[in-house]
Amino acid sequence: MEKLGMVTIGQAPRTDVAPIIEKYLDGRAELIQAGVLDGMTKEYIEQHLYPEADDYVLTSRLVTGDSVVMSREKIKPILQEKINYLEQQGIKNILLLCTGVFPGLTTTTSYLIEPDHIIPPTVKALVADRRFGVIVPLDEQKDLLHPKYSPFGLNPEFAVASPYKNDMASYENAANELKNKVDIILLDCMGYTEESRDLVVKATGLPVILSNAIMAKLVSEMI
Repeated sequence: MEKLGMVTIGQAPRTDVAPIIEKYLDGRAELIQAGVLDGMTKEYIEQHLYPEADDYVLTSRLVTGDSVVMSREKIKPILQEKINYLEQQGIKNILLLCTGVFPGLTTTTSYLIEPDHIIPPTVKALVADRRFGVIVPLDEQKDLLHPKYSPFGLNPEFAVASPYKNDMASYENAANELKNKVDIILLDCMGYTEESRDLVVKATGLPVILSNAIMAKLVSEMI
């Protein structure tokens, strides 16, 4: 059977997100997971990978269900090692399970599927000239993520709701913040689930794009 590699910037297996990917693979490929933080304790991560001032900030999930915050530059070498590991297993297609921007990641023969290369232009095609809203996990990401969208003529309104804290009120607050300002919303993190989308749809009455679902649908066409 064909294999699809999936690298999370948290810990594998991603029991929250993998079922969404597997649903669209529809049995055509086996999902092989690896995680940047595999084998690390939360204390180690906080001590060694925590962001410094002005770092590009990321967040992800541990197998315990806890969430952690990390510096992109500190985890990037480990991420490259995980990509290399999956490539050495003979996996031809490797999905990065993160919507963050990671300049300079490489493969030798495998195809690395990076959501930040795919989601912004795809969303632009879907949004066109409508007002565009984005929900992100961390307040710090609102300013960081403008450059991801601006080359495509998008100037999103941002709101914050963490996919990892099980805080339903934060979704309601984010939805209320955006619902009268935008016409369509993107959940810009691979950790959001179909339940997350349903909460925002219910609160706003607007179309809501789920990042991992749109990636799963597109990747399934390659398998």
